[in-house]
Amino acid sequence: MDSTTRTPAGEALTRLVLDLLRVNSLLSTAGDRLVAPLGLTSARWQILGAISQAERPQPVAWLARNLGANRQNVQRIINDLCKDGLVVFGPNPHHRRAQLVLLTEGGRRTLEAARRLQAPWVNSLSSELSLKEIQRAHRIIAALRENLEGSDEAEERVSGSGARERTNATALARTSSRVS
Repeated sequence: MDSTTRTPAGEALTRLVLDLLRVNSLLSTAGDRLVAPLGLTSARWQILGAISQAERPQPVAWLARNLGANRQNVQRIINDLCKDGLVVFGPNPHHRRAQLVLLTEGGRRTLEAARRLQAPWVNSLSSELSLKEIQRAHRIIAALRENLEGSDEAEERVSGSGARERTNATALARTSSRVS
């Protein structure tokens, strides 16, 4: 097969990825509208949520890695959240320069208010879908994320397109076996 010809699975995944990109844009726009009364954007809300969900306080670089985001973008948003009094920087006993990011009481209240706005919205959005459909979609997206994260690591270790194609084929095979 020609290296520019997609397999049927590759074609289906391409359509899925294009839909996921569109859904991401729609979710971001809807999230912006939902939390605008709280002075938040989807990006700020996402970062507040990541800070809240972390098992322990983390520096910006760790938060960015966990979000799969660019560290500089996360730093800029966290600086804005700090100016708004929603987060503060605290000392990191393991690294003098990489301060830990902590929610303030105002940040906790704002995040809780966002969650109260999100609950009826997400319940309405999910009303036409079954729990099984949502769980299956989640498994597929999680498997794709894992493969992408794994292929990034593999590309750092492996040089040459042939090895990369084998690595990606192995990752795709893992995806289909996990979500069936």
